[in-house]
Amino acid sequence: MSKIKPDTRIVKKGRLHCIAGEGNRPRHFQPWLGDSFSCLYDFFMDKSVFPKKFGADIEKHYDTLSQQLAGVRGKEVLELGTGSGSAVHFLSNDNHYTGTDVSPGLLKRAAGRFSKAGFPDPEFYLVSADDLPFSNGIFEVCLCILSLNFIGNVEKVIKEVSRVLLPGGIFVCSVPVPERNRPGVTIRGILHSESELCEICRDHRLRFDPVPCDNGALVYFNAIKRD
Repeated sequence: MSKIKPDTRIVKKGRLHCIAGEGNRPRHFQPWLGDSFSCLYDFFMDKSVFPKKFGADIEKHYDTLSQQLAGVRGKEVLELGTGSGSAVHFLSNDNHYTGTDVSPGLLKRAAGRFSKAGFPDPEFYLVSADDLPFSNGIFEVCLCILSLNFIGNVEKVIKEVSRVLLPGGIFVCSVPVPERNRPGVTIRGILHSESELCEICRDHRLRFDPVPCDNGALVYFNAIKRD
C-alpha cells in the first residue's frame, strides 16, 4: 500500500516533503508564531512556556512520555506538530519516524536532530494535522505533544488520527487543559477540557485512557483505535 493518498501529489524541497499545489509548487502554511521563531523555539519552551505558562516541569514531561512509549520499538510512528524534534528525548530510535508540522524552519531543525539521534531515514512533511496526505491505516503510533491546542479544529484532527492509524494503533497525546490552568495565566491556542477530548476520541473509534500525572496544566492520555 502506498503511504500517500492517491489523490495527493508530493514534491520534495530539500529535506522536506510538501503537498504540491498549483503549478506543482509546494503549499505553504502560516505558523502560529512565524517561521523566524524556530531558532529560539527550544529556549522559549524551556525557559518560559513550561515554567511560566504551564507551571510544569520539562524533565517530568519527558520522563512521563518515556514511560508511555517505553514499549514502542520498531514501529511506524507519525507525529503531529513535530516542532524542533523534542521526541528524540522520549522515543526509541529504532522506530520509523514520520514528522509533520506547518513550520519549515522547525521541521528542518527536527530533521537534523532525528538524524543525529540515529533514526533510520526519518521523513518530514510540511502539512496541516487536520488534512493529512497519508493513506488509511498506515501508522501504528501517532504522537501529538503540546500541539493539539494550536491545530484549530480538534474534531478534524482526531478524525484524521483515527483514519491513518491501524486497528489497535495508539494515539499518545499531551496537551494543556483549562481545568488545570492557573488563574490569571493565558495559554495560547484553543483549550479543550479532558472530558471534551475523551468524548471526541470516543466519537472517532478511539478508546480514551488518561495517564495519571500531575504536571501543571498538562494532561497526558493514550487513545487506542478500536478494531
